[in-house]
Amino acid sequence: MPKLGRMAASVTAAGLALSLAAFQSHADESAELIIDGTTIATKAAAPEGSPLEENISGWRFRSAETQALETDDFDNPGFVAVDYGAELWEDAAGSSGKSCASCHGDASESMKGLRTSMPKWNDEKGTLMTLEDHINWSREEHQGADPWKWESPEMLAMTAFLGVQSRGMPVNVKIDGPAEEWFNKGKELYYTRVGQLDLACANCHEDNWGNMIRADHLSQGQINGFPTYRLKWQGLGSTHRRFKGCMDNVRAKPFKRGSDEFTALELYIAWRGSGLSVETPAVRN
Repeated sequence: MPKLGRMAASVTAAGLALSLAAFQSHADESAELIIDGTTIATKAAAPEGSPLEENISGWRFRSAETQALETDDFDNPGFVAVDYGAELWEDAAGSSGKSCASCHGDASESMKGLRTSMPKWNDEKGTLMTLEDHINWSREEHQGADPWKWESPEMLAMTAFLGVQSRGMPVNVKIDGPAEEWFNKGKELYYTRVGQLDLACANCHEDNWGNMIRADHLSQGQINGFPTYRLKWQGLGSTHRRFKGCMDNVRAKPFKRGSDEFTALELYIAWRGSGLSVETPAVRN
């Protein structure tokens, strides 16, 4: 290699190393997530039976700049959707001519704690249901309205709005009774290697959390902040969108959003994050 080429290569390598070191130093390990005077638990004891000793929110693996976006609702880009969800809550829809508020009243009271328990078993439908499932069930059964698509602006806005009502409350899903079968299926999926890269969820988020992969700081893959505003997406996205993205990354054929597979996986991963506060809408890279 010519002398100039070697010098350029050295400068590039040095610059890359410095950039990586700077990126790794951005996250403030001592920082606390406080929103509107409420302290959000970003660390919690892992539930009995978990392979983790401590649950750590994805917020702690982000840069200081990204962390800061979540600490102020005015700066949080996901709050545009929350405001839209508040409008949808009051809007009459379907053949009933009723809004969500017509039956449920003030969401800050009637929906408080809902996000912490999702997904959960529904006796009437005889299946495990995500928050998205519950919203569409209510629209169809009680409002006589068409269901929303999983990743539609309306669905993301409503899940974000409902999630905010539980912000600061600990995740606490039920995995016993009829939900146990779904939990076990979700656990199986979590540890199953898939795709051309032959990787399972656990290979990144259990075996290597805290390490760098390319320019990303691997988290434990906790989902307590969904729907989440990702800078990469330039918008909100659901938990199942993130699942699909991971499967795409390992060159596997992803399951569909709302599928039994992703619903079971959501239950298992939610349980892994027990005790962490709901952060909706979280901000991530």
